[in-house]
Amino acid sequence: MTDTTGPDRADIALLLDDVTESAARLAATLDALTDVKAREPSALPGWSRGHVITHLARSADAYRWLLTLARTGTEPGPRADAAALERALRDGARRDAAALVTDLRQSLDRMLDAATAMPTGRWPTLVSALAGWRHPAWYTLHRARRELETHHVDLNLGHTTTDWPADYVAWALDESVAALTARGFPLARIEAPDLARAWTLAPTGPTATGPGHVLLAWLTGRAPATHLLSDRQLPTPPPWPLPPVPGWT
Repeated sequence: MTDTTGPDRADIALLLDDVTESAARLAATLDALTDVKAREPSALPGWSRGHVITHLARSADAYRWLLTLARTGTEPGPRADAAALERALRDGARRDAAALVTDLRQSLDRMLDAATAMPTGRWPTLVSALAGWRHPAWYTLHRARRELETHHVDLNLGHTTTDWPADYVAWALDESVAALTARGFPLARIEAPDLARAWTLAPTGPTATGPGHVLLAWLTGRAPATHLLSDRQLPTPPPWPLPPVPGWT
């Protein structure tokens, strides 16, 4: 949903349900987290599981900040900048498992509460990502779901890309293809037979074919291209995530 009109009230309610379910699945995975597992490496280079959990908690705080701004029209206190977030990540990752999980649960609950409290007429309000690009408040829910689904896999605790919901995979591929096309990514076509979907990016270049979740894992840097079928060597995707296209001003 990257058109300027945006989703209607029913669509937003469904999207909020999707975010809530993603959060619940993550919480269930973390029920068995121990102090030892929290300090073990995640699937992200240089990050422990504690880093990933802390990052998710601070991201939820950032999304709540944006939702509150959209609802009230007033900044709810100072906004954490990149340096503050880096310090919070470094210090927070050292906590024990119980503290990490409690922090994440509370942060997600506060974010979901902020989303639930949003009046329908405020969802189109434009807010700005920390990187500077703008989007309607409703797109914050997409960002939150993408963050939860992707980093749930990064925790390397048994949740894999095969566990991604098919509707999430289709949406994320739509978003990724639009962003990559706008940047001239040297790929002609993506085909996901399991989703009965295909995307054309350019008139020339290689074609990548595979299950939707494998394609998305490749485009987000979570799996190599070796798991895909192609008529020639596939290019390396740019760093994830990319700003949405066409974007909002």
